[in-house]
Amino acid sequence: MKRILLFVVTNIAVMLVLGIAASLLGVNRFLTSNGLNLGMLLGFAALMGFGGAIISLLMSKPIAKWSTGAQVINGSADPTHRWIVGTVERFAQKAGIGMPEVAIFEGEANAFATGAFKNSALVAVSTGLLHSMQRDEVEAVIGHEVAHVANGDMITMTLIQGVMNTFVVFLSRVIGYFVDKVILRNTNDGPGIGYYITTVVLDIVLGVLAAVIVAWFSRQREYRADAGAAALMGRKQPMINALARLGGLDPGQLPQSMAAMGINAKPSGLMALFSSHPPIEDRIRALQQAQ
Repeated sequence: MKRILLFVVTNIAVMLVLGIAASLLGVNRFLTSNGLNLGMLLGFAALMGFGGAIISLLMSKPIAKWSTGAQVINGSADPTHRWIVGTVERFAQKAGIGMPEVAIFEGEANAFATGAFKNSALVAVSTGLLHSMQRDEVEAVIGHEVAHVANGDMITMTLIQGVMNTFVVFLSRVIGYFVDKVILRNTNDGPGIGYYITTVVLDIVLGVLAAVIVAWFSRQREYRADAGAAALMGRKQPMINALARLGGLDPGQLPQSMAAMGINAKPSGLMALFSSHPPIEDRIRALQQAQ
């Protein structure tokens, strides 16, 4: 319940901030008596498209900690904690990034990395992962998450999401205006019902298509992070073993905003098009075939 509430409140807050920003900048006045101001509309679309994605990225670390209950263990005297932190530190140095915060959260076998900047990221592993895997397999999973940070995957996904959002907002309103004025022949100065209905429908339809594209990019990112973990460890067998073990475990549920950053998911059927992760079997096959 806490995760759902946080997701709803965060999205409402982001939309409120973006709405105020659009009003202050004047880019929400793209519908004029002379027609559609495409330059103003593009500014509005970019603000709404990139604004939400960037705000979510900047808020990702505190939201991740709060929603998962992750506890930072940097500096902990616990031997297991020290081993996890030491592993992250070793991989971070090898990858050439700053030392991330390291955290543990209660839950089934999973892990994630998040943060707006390479040199101040967060890497977290679950208690279920620690209890169900051998140490070299846990190290491989940690290497996978560090590789995400080193590859700049959080920033890349934010930019891709922003571009897709911008196109959705822009195209839905251009087409909505065309339907309203040309097809339905609305002669009033303001937009008619055709504009509003078309915009809402296309926001949904184009949003679904955009989600498929973003998910495809996310799946490619997973293959790179698997290969990155193998490179950090100097061998790929521990990552292959970790993936095989993950394939037989329940990955549990991360908050919606964190799902794409987890190590594991189990896509199937049509929903595989929207999955942020490829099937485990495909990931193992790709790693085995890698040079």
